[in-house]
Amino acid sequence: MIDFVSIPHERIKKFDELKRKLEELIGTKIEVSRSEENAVRIEDDDSLKVMSCSRVVHAFGRGFDVDAALNLLDDEYNLDIIAIQEYAGKSKQRLITLRGRLIGTKGKTKDMIENTASVKLSIYGKTVAIIGKWDRVSVARQAVEMILRGSKHNSVYRFLEEQKIT
Repeated sequence: MIDFVSIPHERIKKFDELKRKLEELIGTKIEVSRSEENAVRIEDDDSLKVMSCSRVVHAFGRGFDVDAALNLLDDEYNLDIIAIQEYAGKSKQRLITLRGRLIGTKGKTKDMIENTASVKLSIYGKTVAIIGKWDRVSVARQAVEMILRGSKHNSVYRFLEEQKIT
């Protein structure tokens, strides 16, 4: 099976470490086309290996570091991507504002979601990506959507505290 995953140009420059680790851990053949599409070609006879690698590469392309992306090799972990533009419409300024709300002052909101929900967040371009265990990704997604819909930060923090694992 063969799959192609496009990743942003600025991320392709840092791709070599992930490529080496994936080839070492899984044994799939990975090639990078450094053309305008920045397509990563993943090939293996085992389609499950190709799908696993594709998820990891996709997460890396959405802004996660190598270690966070590699968590997706574990079936207990999930990647969820939310399009901020669905909440911002066509307004660039609104997109910037929503990204700022998700990050919060000095990163407080992003840190709160990550720490309380036990996930990793990447706010990159027009998306918010979440990596974590399946049930925790759901909690983080709810918190992110609350922020994007305009909920007050304190309401979101309260929600997260109620969902916190004890």
